Formats: sequence, structure tokens, C-alpha cells
Amino acid sequence: MSFPVCVDASVALKLVLDESDDDLAEGLWFHWQSIGAVVIAPYHFAFETTSVIRGRVYRGLLTAEMGRRALAILQAQRIQLYHPPEIIERAWGFAERFKRPTVYDSFYLALSELTDCDLWTADRRLYNVVRHDLPWVKWLGDYRPAL
Repeated sequence: MSFPVCVDASVALKLVLDESDDDLAEGLWFHWQSIGAVVIAPYHFAFETTSVIRGRVYRGLLTAEMGRRALAILQAQRIQLYHPPEIIERAWGFAERFKRPTVYDSFYLALSELTDCDLWTADRRLYNVVRHDLPWVKWLGDYRPAL
């Protein structure tokens, strides 16, 4: 039986970029695959992740080939993108509630709430803002693989 789990760009990018806690992201991803989880994200995930990779190429942190390879690997992951009709209003509400200057992160919160699933993030600032009110938001740094 499969169940959804929402992932934000900060976790998914750790699968293809050399970053701290990338081992945790890989372990979590492997765990999701092993239990048949359906990984979901809002539509803007594609734009956000592509932009981050392109930015690294532009700044010379990745070669063009490395950027293309990272993008291809990320696109090969089975991440289902969703845009329920009520997501915009919900995202706006989360941005207001948590006094966020933009709604990018709030779209992940909204999708997780609408699909009744956990949201995993590596964004410590986001996590710190919402963790006491939204227990279904999980921080990658807290993930411990089962032994």
C-alpha cells in the first residue's frame, strides 16, 4: 500500500548536489522507495529546483555538464507534481499565518495539508517557524535511518 509524502526543493536538491546532510536525504529517499511511498510536490518545485541548479552553473559552482546531469537525475526521480484548485488560497493563508515574505514554502505546507501527509524539508528556518503548530512538517536533520 502506498502513501504520499511531500518533499520540498531543499531535500530533493541534496540528492543531486554536494551539500551537508545529502547522506540523510539519500537514506530517506531510499526508505521511501523501499516502502512504496508516493513522493509529491507542488508544481513550482520544478521551477525552483531547476533554477537552483542553473544558478550553481551560472556562478561556476558546477560545470554545464554537471548541471545537466544533476537536472536529469532529479527529473528521473518519481516526484508527482500537484496543483489542487485550493492550493493558492491555502498557501496564502500559511504565508499570512507564519508571517512569511513569500509563498514558495507555503505551497509545500498547503499541499501537505491538502493531501494529509508529512512534508519533509531541509530548510531549518521554515521548520523552526512552523514546527510547534504543524507537527506533520519534518526536518531532514532529525531523520535517523532504521537499523
